[in-house]
Amino acid sequence: MRALATGGLILFTAMLGSAQQAERTASSNSRPATGLQRRPILTAASADGFDTIVKPFLAKNCFSCHGHEKHKRDLNFESISSVATLIDDRDRWDEVVLKLRQREMPPDDEPQPPEHLRQAVAGWLARELARIDRVTPPDPGRVTARRLNRAEYNNTIRDLLGVDVHPADDFPQDDSGYGFDNIGDVLSLSPALMEKYISSAEKVARLAIFGPPALKPTLTKLRSDGRRAGDARTFPSHYDVTGLSLPNAFQSVHRVPVDGDYVVRVVLGGVRPAGSEPITVTLWRDDRQVASVVHDPRRAATFDDDRQDFGGQTEEFRVRLPAGDHWLAVAIPRIYEGLPARYGGPNPSTHPEPAPKEFKPPADASPERVEQLRKRFEETEAELQKIPLNGVRVSALEIGGPYAQVTGPSRESTNKIYTCGHGSGEHQRWCVSRIMTDLARRAFRRPVAPSEIEKYVALVHQAQQDEQSFDEGLAVGIQALLVSPDFLYRVERNRPSPQSVYAQKITQHELATRLSYFLWASMPDESLRRAADTGTLRDPGVLAAQVRRMLRDPKADALAEQFGGQWLQFRALESLTRNRERFPDFEDYLRLSMRRETELFVEHIIRDDRSILDFIDAKYSFLNERLARHYGIAGVSGPEFRRVDLTGTPRAGVLTQASVLTVSSYATRTSPVLRGKWILENLLNAPPPVPPPDVPNLDEAAVGTAASLREQLESHRKDPTCASCHRKMDPLGFGLENFDAIGAWRTADGKFPIDATGYLPDGDEFDGPEELREVLKRQPNAFARCLTSKLLTYALGRGLERYDSRTVKLIASRLPARNYRFSALVQEIVTSLPFQSRRPLPEPVRDNAGRQGTR
Repeated sequence: MRALATGGLILFTAMLGSAQQAERTASSNSRPATGLQRRPILTAASADGFDTIVKPFLAKNCFSCHGHEKHKRDLNFESISSVATLIDDRDRWDEVVLKLRQREMPPDDEPQPPEHLRQAVAGWLARELARIDRVTPPDPGRVTARRLNRAEYNNTIRDLLGVDVHPADDFPQDDSGYGFDNIGDVLSLSPALMEKYISSAEKVARLAIFGPPALKPTLTKLRSDGRRAGDARTFPSHYDVTGLSLPNAFQSVHRVPVDGDYVVRVVLGGVRPAGSEPITVTLWRDDRQVASVVHDPRRAATFDDDRQDFGGQTEEFRVRLPAGDHWLAVAIPRIYEGLPARYGGPNPSTHPEPAPKEFKPPADASPERVEQLRKRFEETEAELQKIPLNGVRVSALEIGGPYAQVTGPSRESTNKIYTCGHGSGEHQRWCVSRIMTDLARRAFRRPVAPSEIEKYVALVHQAQQDEQSFDEGLAVGIQALLVSPDFLYRVERNRPSPQSVYAQKITQHELATRLSYFLWASMPDESLRRAADTGTLRDPGVLAAQVRRMLRDPKADALAEQFGGQWLQFRALESLTRNRERFPDFEDYLRLSMRRETELFVEHIIRDDRSILDFIDAKYSFLNERLARHYGIAGVSGPEFRRVDLTGTPRAGVLTQASVLTVSSYATRTSPVLRGKWILENLLNAPPPVPPPDVPNLDEAAVGTAASLREQLESHRKDPTCASCHRKMDPLGFGLENFDAIGAWRTADGKFPIDATGYLPDGDEFDGPEELREVLKRQPNAFARCLTSKLLTYALGRGLERYDSRTVKLIASRLPARNYRFSALVQEIVTSLPFQSRRPLPEPVRDNAGRQGTR
């Protein structure tokens, strides 16, 4: 029966590729008919102004670089003959206006036109483009039928069936577009992914119905990258007494397959002076200490009585662990305590030290032999003097299990599936229809017709008959639901509408789905479904209340992780490396702490409804002891993250957080270019163009030795081809040069003092990160438009087009009156035209031969 069921599931999946392709084709066929719209939009005054103001200016100042003979950046103004290009190539003309207003074109090494003439051309173009926007009919755009990405699949499975095992983590990586991995146009379906869907459906369905299968205990050796222990010869004035942030500790993230008991085996290493007190070994899970044990090395067999040698010694913990990803750590707390009194450390040992050894050669040894023995004795004594104060360490960590595994389905899964109200063994035949209808309604995120359910019910009854088991039949039915296009894809169906209609409102259930995947990256819950069922979700008061409720829900953490992690790019920390010679402090615990700081910061702004301007200048953040020590901030102890006031420090907002500073640097050094580009793209929504080919690289060996990084970049900017972009990027990046490639504060780069001064094309000057932040604070509308564009892109699941600029400007213009609150931005997005509507598909028509086309 299992093979037969799998074959049936494969038939279900055959529809997947065609569903998305059909939607893409329809979307492309429904582009706005610019040719039809152009006649009422472009007037005689438009053509006259373009011919008398714009074209003569271009001919005199631009044709030499952008004409028939030379057309840099594939731009040929000489080929432009009609004002229609203002519509057909709108994005290009927006860029022309910007470059003229910022005096970037013509470049500095070319003859310059009179300034009043340059601004007159820019002004006419800006006014005409704005007029075109006003008279152009509104266009909400269309979203391709989009597949659930990996995060959405995991969350939807969790909320649908109560199974939280992250099955999509084994799927191929999702492609990204426009900065995000939930863009419909790039979420393709490969044969490999289809196979994953089929196997995942079976696994998830059986987990929900029967619980996890019995697993044989296995032993896994965990990895901890980046640790580099340093030998301490003196006692530090302050250190992390938990030991977690010291290189002697061991940190790792481990996937626990099922709830159960696990044995954590700790392998120790290193040495300690003889006569020291026993050490304590602690086990931590997710920032909480769960076990500890006192380890006395004297109980172990050893060949040395002049030192405590921990090499190969072990300790074991047996602990209960829930399924899921967990941060596990083993540390040696108060490592500088308990040493012999002669070291002068805190809380010295009360154990006696062994008496000093004397050199006593054998009486019958030859002079040569005596000399050999004396040399060996002296080397041993010298080695004892070099034993570090922090020499003991955690060398390896192994985890074995599960033991005493939890069996059977979870209560949450049972409640979500068996909605007929009957206990095990009491089900009636009609229970199948009730259960499958309820599951399909939630899985497909819309009402389902009886005819849709019949095929699933028939499949369940057939499997029940073959397997002689009610639950086995349900498992097959759930598998079929999980490979249905209606589950794997978010499809918004077209409805008939007059050809004159430019925007078609999506249904209440489609709105609920958009809203839940926007804020939770998951399916609608019962409250959203109920509002959609009653037709009240679109009511302004109801929709506003739902948004407030959803932003306060813990599931809104997905917005911080998925949107925030891709916008601010801190998800990239997982794969980043740093040169260990230059940055020995960059290890896994610091990497995890960097990411967690920014994640908590974004969650705080969302949940506490802070101003979005806090992203620029908030004088607070969330730190643990490891990150606070990295920042040079005193008074923070322990692994727990807590809100910390940053007053009196050069840090504020996301721009000075280590996660952002690290992802915008190279493995060996900082990059003002990358950091400036990061600011332009993610804070000002003004990404620079793609660099021209064959741009020469900097001399990496000379940075910090023969010349400063700033000097090399200034030499690079002398090339006029590079200057136009770099004069915007580099100054912004120079303002952050006091932070090294892992976000630590510095005053010099190699032997050169840091010069963090900069200026912008509009004349603003600054010196250092605080003055740079003031420059950015003076442009709140630019940041508001940037964040609006990013969040709207994520919410819609498509890239923004030129017709969306009207929506972006309108939303951003309304935020100051609402104190730039994050909830205000979300409310404006979910009530906007592109979020609530879609461009209707043209109605199909048939010619006399019966061939189908579109109007």
